[in-house]
Amino acid sequence: MSSLVEHWRTDWAAMTVNDWIGTILTVVIFVLMVLVYFQVLRPKNRERLESRRFIPFDDEERSGDDDGRE
Repeated sequence: MSSLVEHWRTDWAAMTVNDWIGTILTVVIFVLMVLVYFQVLRPKNRERLESRRFIPFDDEERSGDDDGRE
């Protein structure tokens, strides 16, 4: 068991700036993903999200790149 614990041990003092940036970025992205999943899967938000379901396929509202052609 001690070899397993030794394998997963972290030497915090030996971590470089890149190691810290990677660790912090991983934790931040994980927290943001959990928040997004929580927001999307809440039953309270279902009606609002379902109403926006076909926005990518809606040709009625055009973006600003319309050059006047039909």
